[in-house]
Amino acid sequence: MSVALEDNKRTAIAVKLADMKATQNVLIANEKSLISACPDREITNRLEGFLRDDQKNLGIIDTVIVQYGIKAEPNPSIQKEFADLGKMMQDTDLTLFEKVAKHELLKHTQAMAGVLVHKAGQVVGADIAVAIAPLNAVNFENRGHEEQLKGIMESLSTMELTGKPSDSGLWSRVQDSIAALSGIAGSIISRNDTEVKICDLIRLDHTKVFALLSQIATTDDPQELQEHFGQVYKDLCTHAAAEEEVIYPVVRPYYNDIQSLYDEQAEMKQTLEQIKAMDCEDTVAFKAAVEILAADVNAHVKEEEDEMFPRINSSFGDDQQKQLATDFMNAKSKIQDQRLVSASS
Repeated sequence: MSVALEDNKRTAIAVKLADMKATQNVLIANEKSLISACPDREITNRLEGFLRDDQKNLGIIDTVIVQYGIKAEPNPSIQKEFADLGKMMQDTDLTLFEKVAKHELLKHTQAMAGVLVHKAGQVVGADIAVAIAPLNAVNFENRGHEEQLKGIMESLSTMELTGKPSDSGLWSRVQDSIAALSGIAGSIISRNDTEVKICDLIRLDHTKVFALLSQIATTDDPQELQEHFGQVYKDLCTHAAAEEEVIYPVVRPYYNDIQSLYDEQAEMKQTLEQIKAMDCEDTVAFKAAVEILAADVNAHVKEEEDEMFPRINSSFGDDQQKQLATDFMNAKSKIQDQRLVSASS
């Protein structure tokens, strides 16, 4: 029995990530609508801050989906839910307070979805924790937004009921809540997650595949072997194709041994196909083949990180390295989209 590449548990997490992306787009649309409808400048300023954060966080979610390595469509049920919510946000019979309350509930839903993905990832595989790590920043920022939205709701309800603004200590209490959340998050929160450079992005791929290979080495369960290798296969094939399309041609003028990287990846692809055709029920033979693959991958990674990365850092500026990261991620995303189309046809 050859290895199957699909894993229902990993696919379920992919669907949840797709749900988060769809939710993020609705959050952005809501904030634009609320900004145009709100007459209070202080509240508008905060909503504009949410909008900037959420536009940035949409980029982080996109990056996480690509690094996760499995593309999926969002749950069909949320599409109708979001369509109804969009109509509510345009309903002139609803007060601004009611619309903000709907938005706060959606923000809470998004924060809880991020927590759910992390918890599920811990159960399914250590490699998932590597891929979804940037969601930490999104999750904690959503929690901070929730606290501020509660303050906005208090201010709006007071204004709508009494015609007067709430007490001046409101925002200081909100800021205290945000500070507490930030203390919990610690150094996880970063304002520059979308500014990743190409070497960091490639290294994240390397870390993830090593986590997968480590999980293979520590189990004799044929089902787990199949699940973990299925993801290794997809991740390495996608990574190699994107490097050969985007990175190696650009680095070639600055690195004389670039052809060795092409050759190593060609050999790696052959090994992947051979292992894919093996019966994972024969755990001894299967794990021995994966061990050979792991040694080859380790040598290849060492050459890239010890030899190619210094060439990139010395030959390309920060903006060029960030653009390479964007191009690399887009190439991976395109490959994953093609896989998704093939799987559904």
